[in-house]
Amino acid sequence: MELKPEQLAAQLESGPLLPAYLVAGAEALLVLEAADAVRAAARAQGITEREVFEFEGKQSEDDWNALHASLAAPSLFASRRLIELRIPSGKPIKQGAQMIVDFCQSPPADVVLLVTTTEWSRKHAGKWSEAIGKVGRVAVGWQVKPHELPDWISRRLHARGLQADREAVLRLAERVDGNLLAAAQEVDKLALLSDGGRLDAARMDALVADAARFDVFRVLDAAMNGQPAQVARMLAGLRAEGEAVPALLGMVVMELQRTAALARIKAGGGNLSAEFKAQRIWDSKQPMYQRALQRHPAARWDAFVSQAGRVDRIAKGRGVRGEDPADAWLALERLLLAVAEPRATRMLARA
Repeated sequence: MELKPEQLAAQLESGPLLPAYLVAGAEALLVLEAADAVRAAARAQGITEREVFEFEGKQSEDDWNALHASLAAPSLFASRRLIELRIPSGKPIKQGAQMIVDFCQSPPADVVLLVTTTEWSRKHAGKWSEAIGKVGRVAVGWQVKPHELPDWISRRLHARGLQADREAVLRLAERVDGNLLAAAQEVDKLALLSDGGRLDAARMDALVADAARFDVFRVLDAAMNGQPAQVARMLAGLRAEGEAVPALLGMVVMELQRTAALARIKAGGGNLSAEFKAQRIWDSKQPMYQRALQRHPAARWDAFVSQAGRVDRIAKGRGVRGEDPADAWLALERLLLAVAEPRATRMLARA
């Protein structure tokens, strides 16, 4: 039976760990918190040994053979251990899928298996995920839709011991602009700042920062997450607020250079997880980069970096003859729309 992440967390508090768990979904915060709940339950039940296996990009049989060897070997430091499989694509190769099925058919008494994936749809399910569901639990963090966000916030507030009227909840939902991580952070802040009384709209306005402000960080998140409509809307907001293109380009160039470096490592078959750690990219942000890397090849990311340099020259009046500094906004919009939507790369040739 498929559970919601919060249902899984409740079950983990009320009984012993089962042999296997699958935590999947595109909503990174929900996947991260559900997986953390499994890890916390393992620690609470005396499981101190943990092994992590990363299966990203092109999987090899050698990768899965390492897992097989670990499963066959006895625990060295504890009576039980947690083995975690991270499969961002949600698609283990045939050998890996069979290995998971075999594990579930006869789960070892000293191992708890946790599989996490940040790409998931009904098409991803198969015999391996069904096998996990038979001996354990499957929790899916489906993306929270705009009309569902107020109820999600209400539950989050209640879990933190806070009460808020409907208008206050709607005000918070409007301010975070659909960003689940921002909503969670604001609720945590409210738990620290609130005096324990019921929150109304005025009190919410006084305590919560306007997370929906059109800043460069959110524009970049929208571009990387493949949301072209959001990119256009936010850039229009920034321009209306009087921001200058050169003031934005530092972050834009840094993000494009970072993603270009990740793309080259991925194209070369390198360890993307190690690079995420080297660049200190949080787990909650990694799915965004994964989605962006799937949309464009490595060479195109390098082209985006070059295009950002052109935008900078236009903004500073050093573009080609006939280009006005005011055109920098249009050039920046075309660049970020191309990052968000591959079909928009055609506009760059005309920029």
